[in-house]
Amino acid sequence: MSNQELHRQVMWNRLISVVEEQAVTLVRTAFSTSVREAGDLSAGVFDRSGRMIAQAVTGTPGHVNTMAAAVPHFINDIGPERIYPGDVYVTNDPWKGTGHLHDITVTTPVFRRDELVGFFASTAHVVDIGGRGFGPDAGEVYEEGVRIPILKWAERGTLNDDLVAIIRSNVREADQVVGDVHGLAACNETGRRRLLTMMDEFDLTDLDDLAEFVFDRTHRATLDVLSEVPSGTYRNEMQVDGYDTPLTLAVSLTVDDRGMHADFTGTSPASAFGINVPITYAQAYFTYGMLVALAPELPNNFASLAPFTVSAPPGVILNATHPQPVAVRHVIGHFVTDLCLGAIAQALPDVVPAEGAGALWNFQASARSAATDNPQPPVEILMFNSGGTGARPTLDGLSATAFPSGVRTMSVEATEQVGPIIVWRKELRPDSGGAGRQRGGLGQVIEVGPADGYQFEFAAMFDRVDNPARGREGGEQGAPGRVELDDGTPFPTKGKQTVPADRRLVMHLPGGGGFGDPDERDPEADEHDRRQGYVT
Repeated sequence: MSNQELHRQVMWNRLISVVEEQAVTLVRTAFSTSVREAGDLSAGVFDRSGRMIAQAVTGTPGHVNTMAAAVPHFINDIGPERIYPGDVYVTNDPWKGTGHLHDITVTTPVFRRDELVGFFASTAHVVDIGGRGFGPDAGEVYEEGVRIPILKWAERGTLNDDLVAIIRSNVREADQVVGDVHGLAACNETGRRRLLTMMDEFDLTDLDDLAEFVFDRTHRATLDVLSEVPSGTYRNEMQVDGYDTPLTLAVSLTVDDRGMHADFTGTSPASAFGINVPITYAQAYFTYGMLVALAPELPNNFASLAPFTVSAPPGVILNATHPQPVAVRHVIGHFVTDLCLGAIAQALPDVVPAEGAGALWNFQASARSAATDNPQPPVEILMFNSGGTGARPTLDGLSATAFPSGVRTMSVEATEQVGPIIVWRKELRPDSGGAGRQRGGLGQVIEVGPADGYQFEFAAMFDRVDNPARGREGGEQGAPGRVELDDGTPFPTKGKQTVPADRRLVMHLPGGGGFGDPDERDPEADEHDRRQGYVT
């Protein structure tokens, strides 16, 4: 490596530290527990044309990879001639952002000596966005909350008070939501200041040369790892629960010397309910799955994402179009990773794990006063929960771990602090991991109930109840999920329901599939599982 290349590598590393500080600022300033505790966010720096140069490690693929596609929309919709120093832009448009209204993306231009040099962008999931609330019941996106087109949150440093007022008037948790947008703007501002300091230190007039160095190195490295996959077309299908009827997800994955293309023809039509997926979100989880399988050490930027493309007929559930409802697009969208991994497993059988729980089991509830004489205002509560991942070719699956979303577990203490909720039980679920040479990861059992004087209006959005995770190479399937009240009464797994004041909700989260013939499992591993209580 020449001295010039070494110098650029140092600047690249410095740029990554800048976006890491950007993300840390968002975590520290966030109001919502989903951001502060679970890391349901993204942060990144972009060149002046909107190509992502670097992203923060903190964040989820659904946010990062859709945000990478969002910044060009900001540039086009605002217009290059209307981009000024001191501006801040915002949107939650599902088709220009991250796939549903509950994610807010904020973009901030960076000027150096009156010249535009790049952008910072960040995304966060907010606790409420109005409408029906976070759940799958809406029939159109109009019912799902307030939709913010790409607008100026601030222009030349002056806050858009009219936009703030519109948002405050349309959401249930106004202080939290507006506070989170300010937090997004603040984290971008941190990135902007640190970037300008870096540019002063390295005497950079722009980011063009550094960006091209990053993209060139990344592009070559990405094609190198793709060359290890035999060219051809690989197909896979998966059945998932859906809302009221089972759904088929299908992919034809074509590999050649230019990259990979996933076509979702054969996938079930879009649903009448809010489980539909904008294709940008499906692309995010396809790309993530391929990079995880082939090149987990590669940086994530414009050049590593570019070789992965998708297509789907309009009207299928993985290519939702306006105004179809998309509020809980993660329930189906998270399965895209396992769907595409299942296809590429035909070429890489010793690399790809078994299927896992996939979609998060989000607990989204409005805690409402059960008293009629002195009712208390409702409180919005959001808690992320994860089942088990699929067993890997040489290792057991991970228990109660969010894959592919990557969000962190939200602590009981943090959840109980924000509202009238009591978490009575949160423990690993024995016997839920699929048997195999390598065992699938365990799900968990979570028992929650309202505090005294409250009841829950609860938005159920669970999958893997009728269609558990499949094993691979002879491994057995993971345990399916189950939801019930504490008296054993079965509880619906989709749609808005009420948990009575005197009852608790018990969620049995699904386990991951096993990998390999169970008869080949190491007896010592079996004994360890019994001692730990993983199997009975």
